[in-house]
Amino acid sequence: MGNVHRIGFDNDKYLRKQTASILERVNRFNDKLYLEFGGKILYDFHAARVLPGFDPNVKMRLLQQLKDQTDVILCIHAGDIERKKIRADFGISYDADALKTIDDFREWGIDVTAVVITRYQDQPPARAFKNKLEMRGIKVYVHYSTKGYPTDVDLIVSDEGYGVNEYIETTKPIVVVTGPGPGSGKLATCLCNLYHEYKRGVKAGYAKFETFPIWDLPINHKVNVAYEAATVDLKDEVLIDTHHLEAYNVEVVNYNRDIEAFHLLKRILEKITGSESMYQSPTDMGVNRASSGIVDDSIITEASHQEIIRRYFRCAVEYATGLVDKDTLRQMEKIMEKVGAGEEDRNVVLPAREAASDAEKCGKGNAGFYCGAALELPDGTIVTGKNSPLLHAASSLILNATKHLAGLPDSMYLLPENIIDSVTLLKKNILNGKMTSLDVDETLIVLSISALTNPAAQMALENLKKLRDCEVHLTHIPTPGDEAGLRKLQVNLTCDPNYSSKSLFMGG
Repeated sequence: MGNVHRIGFDNDKYLRKQTASILERVNRFNDKLYLEFGGKILYDFHAARVLPGFDPNVKMRLLQQLKDQTDVILCIHAGDIERKKIRADFGISYDADALKTIDDFREWGIDVTAVVITRYQDQPPARAFKNKLEMRGIKVYVHYSTKGYPTDVDLIVSDEGYGVNEYIETTKPIVVVTGPGPGSGKLATCLCNLYHEYKRGVKAGYAKFETFPIWDLPINHKVNVAYEAATVDLKDEVLIDTHHLEAYNVEVVNYNRDIEAFHLLKRILEKITGSESMYQSPTDMGVNRASSGIVDDSIITEASHQEIIRRYFRCAVEYATGLVDKDTLRQMEKIMEKVGAGEEDRNVVLPAREAASDAEKCGKGNAGFYCGAALELPDGTIVTGKNSPLLHAASSLILNATKHLAGLPDSMYLLPENIIDSVTLLKKNILNGKMTSLDVDETLIVLSISALTNPAAQMALENLKKLRDCEVHLTHIPTPGDEAGLRKLQVNLTCDPNYSSKSLFMGG
């Protein structure tokens, strides 16, 4: 790809158009607007990867501009708390992510008005989560599964349906309803409160702000296909919005769940409001202006192509680790075929595999396993690493990359032998560990200690921040210590769906 960090998206232009679009929608409803925020409000790394130049926190900047007019409701599905569902880019569970979101909002000067635990059935983990929040002074509501949903609209929109759930108190004209991921119960929360608002004589409205799919880009645009790849486990599919086509004779796209649910949603809204809906299609409900920020479509297309491949590797690993089924992997393979993508279109894949085979030729693996790793620097240079009895492949890769950036010779040792020996002694003889070679997390700590006395290690340490957003591929599933270290470095990691040892437990 040459220079990896080319810009194809103008944040400021997008922010102007997006803010205007939301305010225009607010003005359509005199009293109050419930605005469902799809996707991630904070740290939207998927958007940043497929729209190079997109600020992962741009939605937060937008909220800051509207904060005097906005209340925020955070939804989390009780089942996700119970299952300990994990947010992949942070490696933390959805309930922990909800706590992190509240902290992050506060850092941006915005308070979360309330947390709603949706589809609550008094599950012990959900109850414990509720207690934890309430002990910290956060207002928590619980919502139950809606009676009659999805077939009996009269029951849904009644005191036995939406009316069973408590009204969430808000005071501002815009109520942003968000959650840590899909299926959080955001829409149901909006509709429940709308029901209560109308009973109180408040003529509130509903709209949706979701970045993907981008409704005014073609159905097969790679940025929309990358959205399908990102939600492959939910079986989301980008389709022509038939309701919009019928109403306006204009071809736009939306995803299957919104298109399928539209008739029902329209009937529910009309039943709540007692008047005909102003929306003729799910696309009508949206306020997304992401396409206005695209300044170079070729950069966006290539970035989306690369994201599809990254998603394919993640899906293959999730299949190997038992997190997704064979059908999901097959669907992901079909998406790869649809855009004509191959594993080796990702520049770091072949060099990583070559490094592993080089380790095998040299016999320099660890306990008979030969692992390779490769990283692409911002200028397009590829650096590799392989495992050895001293270092994991990813550890060797990080040291080689920082040496290259610092202009240090490849043959130079950055980590003193006595410190490595001391760590090995601790792991093997004192903590009875089986894996004694250093993972990335340990390597970073040893490097920082070495930097106290070694100027070369200090130079390498200072160059670590330049690895952010670089592409990395490993020929094996990383150990927890490798994964944690690489996540802290904020690289875009993929790996082949192979284990790095015969051990079933990868605790290190």
